[in-house]
Amino acid sequence: MTRKIKVLQLQNRYNVNASDLAEQVIQALPSERYEVTTAFVRGRPGPGEPESRAARSIYFEFSQQATKGLRLRVLWALYKHCRAEGYDVVIAHRFKPMNMLMLLNRWLSIPLCIGVQHGIGDFDRAYRRWEARRLMTANWRVVGVSRAVRDYLIGCGGGFDESNTVQINNAIDIDRAEAMQHPRERARTLLGLAPEPFIFGAIGRLVPVKGHIYLIEAFSKVQAAYPHAQLAIIGEGRERTELEAAIIRFGLVGKVHLLGAREDALQYVRAFDAFVMPSLSEGLPLALLEGMSGRLPVIGSDIPSLRPILEDCGGRVFSVAQPAALAKCLLDVLATSAEARAVEGERAYAYLRRAHAIEGFHRQYLNLILEFGIGN
Repeated sequence: MTRKIKVLQLQNRYNVNASDLAEQVIQALPSERYEVTTAFVRGRPGPGEPESRAARSIYFEFSQQATKGLRLRVLWALYKHCRAEGYDVVIAHRFKPMNMLMLLNRWLSIPLCIGVQHGIGDFDRAYRRWEARRLMTANWRVVGVSRAVRDYLIGCGGGFDESNTVQINNAIDIDRAEAMQHPRERARTLLGLAPEPFIFGAIGRLVPVKGHIYLIEAFSKVQAAYPHAQLAIIGEGRERTELEAAIIRFGLVGKVHLLGAREDALQYVRAFDAFVMPSLSEGLPLALLEGMSGRLPVIGSDIPSLRPILEDCGGRVFSVAQPAALAKCLLDVLATSAEARAVEGERAYAYLRRAHAIEGFHRQYLNLILEFGIGN
């Protein structure tokens, strides 16, 4: 019997849901040929929380403090685990897991290591670039989750180049997303939203980098012309208090709704009439793709990871962190007929099918391993 290829997928912090990209990587690898272990440096599922669909899950349960600085305890635990298991492939998501595996693989000699970079900026520090140059070896491949992330990696001076760095676009399971989505009226009922008004929607953690404060200010500028319009934001985070204060300051109580965190938020996207992504920085935002799956007009900031997508899908683009520019986009959408908005939404959906379908994502990850000669 042929031995299965042993794959470790390493993440910094526990976070599992059905649409998570690490879980989709697992689905890309046929179970009859690959045995996948998923490992989390921090955290573990609580009662009722989902577990990875991998054959095995490991929870190291280190504290956040342990993952800072030299991370010696974490490195030793990872080294012992990988040495004992003899993995053929390790896939490390985001900077810390990738950096730790780059250090450890000088002794472990894992045949193929794949680092997945989800955002821009992790190698802005000169020391990180110097270290990456020293540790990048022929058995490493690095994935940028969008064209912008890949271009950043190749241009940052960290030893990433055309031979070792590839682009595999973030993707969603579009069929699953559509099957999950509630009809407009039902979605609004579940969210506690009124059935009648035009509603701009956003999905994202309530943290400064998501730009929600600018969205709320921009929305305040459309109220005079469209007093019945509303704004709803699905997500939770440390900026809630500041956002609630802004809602009061701009006189938007009852017009802007902070709906909190919702499991599988994409099931509610049809509650919205248009989708807004005001982020200050992103890798490739899944929430935008989820908005497209609902056939909605999409609006986003002109950051490098968003602009190409919005231009290619026929969306609307505004200057990042500029409420006046965002307000103009909101007003333009409100002034557009329902028929024209439907056309915009269908155009965005067609682009999503073409560029970010999960089937292509699965194929590219499997090919990345096969092209290295593992599992052929």
